[in-house]
Amino acid sequence: MPTERRTGNRFATEPPPNTNKLPGRRFPVQRSIQKLSDDLDALNERIAELQDEGHRGHALDVLKANALDFARQIDELRSLLIVVPVEKGSDAKRRDPA
Repeated sequence: MPTERRTGNRFATEPPPNTNKLPGRRFPVQRSIQKLSDDLDALNERIAELQDEGHRGHALDVLKANALDFARQIDELRSLLIVVPVEKGSDAKRRDPA
């Protein structure tokens, strides 16, 4: 009997808002993240199905490697969205040698 597996973000404390339709032109990075996340969820479901059926072997290892690659790509895209606040006047202090 297959066990139920949760898919999606395991660390989310609340259900994600319905963001399946982001306009690609205005939010290209977020749209890419959403697509990769959807693909990762589907891949994880397939991996879970194969494991429940008792499959072992190279194909399963390849699927897991692909899942890790999707996760890495998502992390890289998320890092592009990080905004580091800069203190006011910090540039002026660096430019003035005296």
